[in-house]
Amino acid sequence: MSKITRREIITGILATGTALTLNQTTLAQTTEKTESSALRTPPLTEAEIAAIETAVGKKGRYVEAESVYTIPLPRNDLKVTIKGETVPISFGFGGWVSVKKTLDGKAAVLMSDTVLLQEEVNPLISRAQANGLEVSAIHNHFFYEEPRIFYMHLHGTGDVAGLAKSYAASIKSTKLFPANQTAQTAPTKTAKEIFDLPALDKIVGTPGTVNGTAYKFTIGRTDQTVTAMGAEMTTNVGLNSWAAFAGTTETAHIAGDIAMLESEVNAVIRTLRSNDLQVVALHHHMLGESPRIIFLHYYGKGGATKLAEGFRFALNELGKKHETMKM
Repeated sequence: MSKITRREIITGILATGTALTLNQTTLAQTTEKTESSALRTPPLTEAEIAAIETAVGKKGRYVEAESVYTIPLPRNDLKVTIKGETVPISFGFGGWVSVKKTLDGKAAVLMSDTVLLQEEVNPLISRAQANGLEVSAIHNHFFYEEPRIFYMHLHGTGDVAGLAKSYAASIKSTKLFPANQTAQTAPTKTAKEIFDLPALDKIVGTPGTVNGTAYKFTIGRTDQTVTAMGAEMTTNVGLNSWAAFAGTTETAHIAGDIAMLESEVNAVIRTLRSNDLQVVALHHHMLGESPRIIFLHYYGKGGATKLAEGFRFALNELGKKHETMKM
């Protein structure tokens, strides 16, 4: 495999709206690590990618710098409100499935986050386990949403084509399956016209991604090497912090997730609360990962720039040395 250059990695990741580092001062250090990781994980072949697309019935995106292929699974059939206000599905009601190889190249791993109504949770558990997949987490991401939504993480290991077929069989009779989804109507205005994107980008420190009327930042934990099931967990396989904006510049909603080491949890909670952001969930997403990663979901409403500042301040706690309570 040809060596991936520093510029190629930065360009490729930023083009997808994914931040390479937590802040600009760690760019050089984490770029070197990201290059090493990308070279260490064997790439998916064109045939393997085709097998995933055929099984799921939808094309996704291959991020070469991480050797990971991801298919988004939005729940366009849902009409969701938060505190009585309609919010777009792209605000946080889209699931995904990702596949990448293990570090030794002998197998692949599949990770997925599924967006489910309450009555859909246990039927999917049964189908997933019957197809050889495992459940790694079930939890909420929001308060105040109607209808009530739950998120279930699935994972599995095996060969690429087999994993894709198992996953497709698990979701085929659900609204998660792309063929069962309704077409999404294009909005008259997008986030580009709604928000001051340069101002938000400057606060967060990286470009975000426009998805309809929502604007989303996704920031990887490239300062950490996290492994699970023999594979390195990277940004596009679920190891990331994110923030999504909906509404208007003056009255915006923010929702998102912070990926933390255990020692960072309470520092992040204090920072979010001091910036009037609500903590709505604290949980794991993966099983058996090392080091242990805890995920925190938060929500807020107010001026978009102030909300963005709260998110940035929380991110600033990541990577710091924090004292932990001694037992």
